[in-house]
Amino acid sequence: MFNRETYVARRNELRGKLDSGIVLLPGNSESPMNYADNCYRFRQDSTFLYYFGLNQPDLAAIIDLEDDQDIVFGDELTIDHIVWMGHLPTVADRAGLVGVTDTRPVNQLGEYLQKAVATGRTIHFTPPFRPEHKHMLFDLLEIPPDSVNDQASIDLIQAVVEMRSVKSPGEIAEIEKAVDTSVDMHLAAMAMARPGVRESEIAAEVERIALAAGGDISFPVIATVHGEILHNHHHGNILYSGDLFLLDCGAQTGMGYAGDLSSTFPVDTHFSDRQKVVYDIALASFQTAVDTLAPGVPNLDVHLAAARTIAVGMKDLGLMKGNLEDAVAAGAHAMFFPCGVGHMMGLDVHDMENLGEVHVGYGGKPKSTEFGLKSLRLARTLEPGFVLTVEPGIYFIPQLMDLWRSENRFAEFLDYDRLDGWRDFGGIRNEMNYLITSDGKRRLGKKKPLTTDEVEAVRIG
Repeated sequence: MFNRETYVARRNELRGKLDSGIVLLPGNSESPMNYADNCYRFRQDSTFLYYFGLNQPDLAAIIDLEDDQDIVFGDELTIDHIVWMGHLPTVADRAGLVGVTDTRPVNQLGEYLQKAVATGRTIHFTPPFRPEHKHMLFDLLEIPPDSVNDQASIDLIQAVVEMRSVKSPGEIAEIEKAVDTSVDMHLAAMAMARPGVRESEIAAEVERIALAAGGDISFPVIATVHGEILHNHHHGNILYSGDLFLLDCGAQTGMGYAGDLSSTFPVDTHFSDRQKVVYDIALASFQTAVDTLAPGVPNLDVHLAAARTIAVGMKDLGLMKGNLEDAVAAGAHAMFFPCGVGHMMGLDVHDMENLGEVHVGYGGKPKSTEFGLKSLRLARTLEPGFVLTVEPGIYFIPQLMDLWRSENRFAEFLDYDRLDGWRDFGGIRNEMNYLITSDGKRRLGKKKPLTTDEVEAVRIG
């Protein structure tokens, strides 16, 4: 965790952004896989971590905005817990590390909140994404689970988003640690891939590297010869000569900060001519996006710049036609680029996504409903201190080709006859992580192989 003063300062800054009431921050509990005592690896709620820094299950915290009081609620370990899990410092000792001197048993949380409600005080909470938190809010505040998100505090959401969006130097250092480990994961995969290897072997190796670095993976590994499936978590295929392999994975540090990188490389030692031409178009799109990054620039502009570069490349291949400005404005490029150019990153790999993209990525403005553009998670104006991914890609999705062709959609911009010859190509994505600075941007972490020459140098050995 960071030092005591960091968490005290964060809580005090939050107080300055809200007028009155009580902030309730539930921590996470263990999450069973298939029975109560067999759990997934524990991960604390990120907003709880941000303000209280305690990475243990079954805690909750209160920030009393008017009484200048912070309270951690948690139960001490019994001898039965200690026998199975070992000794831990007391709740009071742990809370003291983050500047909290008032600790109470969990069963006193309900009484505390009920007294506050009885006197007309507002209880601020963020939208719960775990069932146990919905159940807690029903028990404590009698809020029905199906309406709990509607009653989440917009004031608190906006305050948390404003604070967590701008990363401190300490946070940036943690993210860079995660990115450095993530690069190691990608280098290992590039060196390991060859005909006859299974996807699962590569997925296992990159996860091993994340764990060995003292952290974890920041999201389930995507390691696939079917890169046209954007979030493909199936690892059952064997690699064959002629395949392209797409790896999207990242490490999480012991403090919970994430890295998120993507690479695409041939299973053979070299790209084929066909693979290279599409890879270079995707790389040009990536570089266009990076060149566009700057404070004061809406990330929507970054996305559209990347989309226009892809459209130019697709026209050069004979797959798009007509006026490309009109094509991108209409959304025809989403045949090849049906997702967003990137997202915020920090304590969550998609930072603060549970707080709502309209707040995190759009500054409260409505999102587009257009296919492709609706998947852009970050469109707002970039500010110094933002950390984000840059990950445009090119995907050939047979089902999308068939659907749009059957609807004659964008026939003035897409050559479906020529496109049919690319049904088995797959997908290409490269991704790196960037910090927006006062005068531009900076790549985070060490360099990952990017050009075809750099990738092939790793593949050759």
